[in-house]
Amino acid sequence: MVGASIFFGASDVRNLTKASSAAAKSRSSAPQNRGQAPEQPAPYDHDLQRLSEILGALHFLRGICNSDEGQKWRKEALALIDAEAPSGKRRDEMVASFNRGYSGFQQSYRTCTSAADLVIRRYLEEGARIARDMTARYSNY
Repeated sequence: MVGASIFFGASDVRNLTKASSAAAKSRSSAPQNRGQAPEQPAPYDHDLQRLSEILGALHFLRGICNSDEGQKWRKEALALIDAEAPSGKRRDEMVASFNRGYSGFQQSYRTCTSAADLVIRRYLEEGARIARDMTARYSNY
């Protein structure tokens, strides 16, 4: 079994959540004119979608691999989604990405295998990289 804190821990998502929250406040404080085109997607939306998908996969895979983490990855995803997209289409897309990550592995794995452990390690690494890169690149967005 892989230790989550080695690669991609709650602090990575919390740091990203703080940066996302600040960026969301900055975007929402801009003047809004009626009749204006809908808000443009943030430049990091693709990364948020991928991170949501990874968190969904981890929520499922860590559960079947007896990590005893409970709802950790779901809660982390929800905190990120709430900070970045409290409502609307962006929220729906992030939730759909989380669900896609979860259900994609739910259809393939019934028990923990060495392949599942490998996927967990790779997703923890990728998730940590995305969180670090987004925080470094967009924390002042």
